[in-house]
Amino acid sequence: MRVAIITGASQGIGRRTAEVLAGKGYALALNDIQSTQATRDAVGAIGAPAIEVPGDVSREADVHRIAATVQQHYGRADVLVNNAGISFIRPAEETGVEEWCRVLEVNLTGPFLLCRAFGKLMLAQGEGAIVNVASVAGLAGIGDRAAYNASKHGLIGLTRTLASEWGGRGVRTNAVCPGWVKTEMDQADQAGGSYSDADIENRVPMARFASPTDVAEAIAFLADPKLSGFVNGMELRVDGGWLADGSWDRLRLGHRPK
Repeated sequence: MRVAIITGASQGIGRRTAEVLAGKGYALALNDIQSTQATRDAVGAIGAPAIEVPGDVSREADVHRIAATVQQHYGRADVLVNNAGISFIRPAEETGVEEWCRVLEVNLTGPFLLCRAFGKLMLAQGEGAIVNVASVAGLAGIGDRAAYNASKHGLIGLTRTLASEWGGRGVRTNAVCPGWVKTEMDQADQAGGSYSDADIENRVPMARFASPTDVAEAIAFLADPKLSGFVNGMELRVDGGWLADGSWDRLRLGHRPK
């Protein structure tokens, strides 16, 4: 049985990814700083074995403990999904150093620590797949998100570097880059008043937010060596065409059904 480690697994993209991978026969290790019991119950109903490996991914000691627990329980690691992350919306000139550092610690240092820990195990096995959950904010600049954008740009850079270092040793590293996704994070961000549903729906050619399932299925594709065995160092956009469309709003909306 293939084993997948998923961070940020208590809700949103992480929880849905756990459910999708459970349905594909994976055994799971579920990480979050809060309880993943609801996710464990959901995947248990599907029949997938799952363990909880709590911890703060930005802390090296926690990551060592997470990796040791997975190795002791399952003896292997086939897929690592670096999904845990935090949002931060504030103009660059008002962003404090502590705020900047915390975003990068969780969104970039954490994935590095996990890639290093589980990458060693995968390299010893001679096979494995890492999927980093980046963002369209890692491919373009989006206002009022200097720390978040920088962390996701860095995560894509890490993805490409590990792909080049480890691909020849059997370990593939790829990233998914979602646009706006309807999750608890989106609800919290919108509560701050910085954007609305209409802002996103009018900008996306497909006229909707992504769903957690949209992103989870893309992650499952990149995790599967049969479906994506020669895909390495890729940034797979799951953005409904956000970055493909250079239209202004009136032109874009003019192509939609009346």
